[in-house]
Parts: sequence; structure tokens; C-alpha cells
Amino acid sequence: MVAVTLFDHGRHLNAKKFSPLPDRMRPKTFEGFVGQQHLLSQDRVLRRSVAAGSLPSCILWGPPGSGKTTLSRILAESTRSHFEEVSAVTSGVADLRRIISESQDRQGMFQQTTVLFVDEIHRFNKAQQDVILPHVEIGTFTLVGATTENPSFEVIAPLLSRCRVFKLEPLKSDDMAVVINKALTDVELGLGSMQITLEAEAQDILISMSHGDARIALNALEISAFAILEDRERVVTKETIIDALQSSTPLYDKSGDGHYDHISALIKSIRGSSPDGALYWLAKMINAGEDPLFIARRLIISAAEDIGMAKPEALAVAVAAQQAVHFLGMPEGRIPLAEATVYLATSPKSNSAYLGLESALSDVKYNPNEPVPLHLRNAVTELMSDHGYGKEYKYDHDFEGHFSGQDYLPSAVQDKRYYIPTEEGSESGIRERLENLWGTSG
Repeated sequence: MVAVTLFDHGRHLNAKKFSPLPDRMRPKTFEGFVGQQHLLSQDRVLRRSVAAGSLPSCILWGPPGSGKTTLSRILAESTRSHFEEVSAVTSGVADLRRIISESQDRQGMFQQTTVLFVDEIHRFNKAQQDVILPHVEIGTFTLVGATTENPSFEVIAPLLSRCRVFKLEPLKSDDMAVVINKALTDVELGLGSMQITLEAEAQDILISMSHGDARIALNALEISAFAILEDRERVVTKETIIDALQSSTPLYDKSGDGHYDHISALIKSIRGSSPDGALYWLAKMINAGEDPLFIARRLIISAAEDIGMAKPEALAVAVAAQQAVHFLGMPEGRIPLAEATVYLATSPKSNSAYLGLESALSDVKYNPNEPVPLHLRNAVTELMSDHGYGKEYKYDHDFEGHFSGQDYLPSAVQDKRYYIPTEEGSESGIRERLENLWGTSG
């Protein structure tokens, strides 16, 4: 055991005094923790495991400022475990081997468990994850990883299978209000001694622009408090808060979940015929610096899959938007993107062509060797003609209405109908034509 000197103690006190407000206000117990009640209520598995003294290795998945680091420390303290924190960005294999050795010694000599907290565990490479995997298995330490990214994509399957995944949500407005009020009234650790007043409108803006991130809110609050320290009234106004926040950082990572979540929201808004929703998600992606050609490609897919035969020209509009974006670049490229988005969202919808293809692909998969009927084969040689290639083929243009009514499917799927038109948009006319020709619309 290393002795704690007076110098160490003084350094600890100074760090506590001069550390940023979010760090000073970090709760030390479950009772002081704000939000995440879906995980931390007394009857939930995480709290019950801690109460039983059996904390499982786990991964805390949630957005910035939702309390992942704080919760990990509370978990360690609640189980009387030694807390070891590493960053996946700065720690290498050598650091991990040292921690493993120390954890083994601590376990053997003092019967004390270790909680290894890995911040940004999604940045650990496979070699680093492979180092800790066997020690998670045998209980050398309890792993608590924190990530803003979906662990299914970034954590190796063997390690993920040995961890419980707990998903944290952005703090709700009411929770954010509690956090802010604590910081304003706490005399010892917060801003209570400064006697700051926060206008109601300023608080609303602070909560709204923080996007459920307590760290952003408390940093902005601290900046605002010192900015008005010399003011007689010491009132934090909405203008001061907006100035402190500068601009709200979008919760969007072009290489992470945000990338896929936002494009999903855009496409689903188009599919749901909501031009307002579609334009909102488009704006968020443009504001975050998303690749406009990525957006354009997804619009083309939506035009083919979701609008389809109900308005076939939608595909041409989406392709034209992609070409326009490529030609213009940004920021002007946002205009054809917006036009195409509104056009697709307000168009009638049909996925009949897509469903028809999927059905046909299924049949082809399970009946891959169905031969082409002889009458549909092309007799390019005399020998092929002698074997019946092209025999009894009916040239449709020779018939009334340019329609012969002959069979075009192999015998195994003779009665199948893959394309079933809807009554939406242009497809209603297609449906009527097929009914007149074949006696059925599909």
C-alpha cells in the first residue's frame, strides 16, 4: 500500500476545488444519480445485482453526458471494489497487462475485486479486446465499458457475449432541471456561494440546446456564472446562455450510430408521406456535414423501393438530384436534395415491384435449376430448332392488342404471381390493364 502524503492530500483538495463544474457535481451514490430510472430503480437487475454483491461485467451504451462514467464509479464504490479507469484511446496492451497483474495481486492478497472501467471501449482494437477477454471470463476483474456507439458493431462477439449491455438514454428535461438546480444551490461543490439566478427562459434554452447532455449544460452554466460575476444583479439571461453555448454540437457521428439513425429517420419519413419530417432529418444531416452523395443515393433507393410503380418518374427525379448534387457541390446541392425529398415524400407509395422481386428471388433460391420453357428459347442454329427451341412461340405483336396470353413461367411456378399492383397513383391504371389482359391483377 502506498502512503498518502500531505502533498497528495493537498493536491486532491485543489483538484476538487478547481476542477470543472460537471466533475465537481458528479454524484457519489445511486440516490444522488439523476435519470436512468429504467436501469437504476430498486427492482431492476443492475441494482439487484449490486445489492447482492455480484456486479456483472457490462457495457454502458449511451450518448455523451448521460452518466456512463459516473455510474461506473458508483458501481465500483457500491461493491467496495478498486476502481481502475483507462481510456481506449490512450491505453495500450502494456497498460492492460499491468492492470491484470495488479488485479490478480489485489484479489489474492486482499480479496478485493477490481472494476476496470474502459472509456470509449468501441475504440479498443481486436488485440486489446483479446487481452482482456480471458480475464473477464475467469473474473480477474469486472469489466465496465462505456461507449457511445452500438457495441454490436464494435465489440468482438466473445467479449460482448460475456457482458450485459445497459442502454442509457439522454437525460429528460425534468432530469436536466434537477441537475441544473443542484449546481445552482450547492454551496460546497456547485455555484451556490455565487448566489446566481437563472431566468426561466434561460433555463429552458439551456436544457433544449444541451440535448440531454448534463456535461454541456453544466459547462455552459459555469461559463455564464463567471461571465456575470461582476454584475450587480447576478442574473443569467437567455442571451448569456446562448453566448456560452455558442452553437449546440449535433449528436451526430458520420461514422457511428447517428449516421444510420438519421438516414433511417429520413427514409421512414418519406415512406410515411411526411415532407416536414423528411426535411427536418435532411436538415440535421446537412448541418452535421453528412456526405450529400450518401443522402442522394438513399433517396434513389427510396424512390425505387417505396414509391416504385405508383409514380415511376420518382426514380428519375432522385437520379437527377444525385447528378445535380455531384455537379453543383455544396452548399447549393442542398436545394435539389430538398426538392427530391419533398417530391418523394408527397408521392403515392407502392413497394409492389420490390416485393415481387423478393418473392421471385425466394423461388429461384429454392428452385435454381428450373429450365427455360422451349417456346421461350432462341433457336439460333438449325440443330436447336430441330430440338424444339422456339417452337410454338407466339409473337405478341401479331395478335390483337399486341397480347398473345402465352405462358412465360416454368412449370414449377406456373401459377405464381409476383407482381401485384396496388391502387396507388399510376399503378391503379397498371392494375386495370393487367386485369383486362390476364383476368387478374396479380
